[in-house]
Amino acid sequence: MNKTTSVIIIDDHRIVRKGLKELIENLGNYKVIDEYENGIAFLGQLPHLKIIPDLFILDYSMPIKNGIEVLKYATINYPDYKFLLLTQNLEETIINEAYKNGARGFLNKTCTAKELKSTIDTITTIGYNNITEILKRIRTSSETKTINKKLVQLSEKEYTFLELVCNEKEYTYSEMADIMNVSAKTIDKYRASLFIKLNVKSKTGLVLFSFKHKLTKPFKIK
Repeated sequence: MNKTTSVIIIDDHRIVRKGLKELIENLGNYKVIDEYENGIAFLGQLPHLKIIPDLFILDYSMPIKNGIEVLKYATINYPDYKFLLLTQNLEETIINEAYKNGARGFLNKTCTAKELKSTIDTITTIGYNNITEILKRIRTSSETKTINKKLVQLSEKEYTFLELVCNEKEYTYSEMADIMNVSAKTIDKYRASLFIKLNVKSKTGLVLFSFKHKLTKPFKIK
């Protein structure tokens, strides 16, 4: 029996939430287990969720706190949670900020059912969607010029941790701790240290940084 993929929707338009829920649940083994009408309501309940869904579908354009602002908080405090950003505005700056702050993918709100299903499946099984396209967009020469100075600051253990973060097997932080033979608290310290040293805010940000500067496999140039 196939596993049901669980989803939580965060969108300020009730009619959109209703339509999206119907669309998702008509795809097959997919279930919307909860929905929130804005980012404030969602963030207020986030620490108290009894069931963590396979995917959070988050609207970008919401009052008080938009999707990027929700991502900034959620992915720092819950880095393993997977967020898909829905937006009608596909400006590069918005997409770049979404990825830098932990989004696993983005979709235009006018997407087809086939596109939605493919994106949900890709994020929940592989971890990211449209990652190759967005990684190419956000490389900048100014960031490349500062890389040597930043790399000097990384310890051997921090570099090993970064390699595991970028591994295609999508290790959880708990699995990384086992592989490195350290405690979960030590892994948290590596993560916090790299966030500061590399000026990123999420696990996705670490992957993006490694890609830009070809630091680890599968991005590293041999």
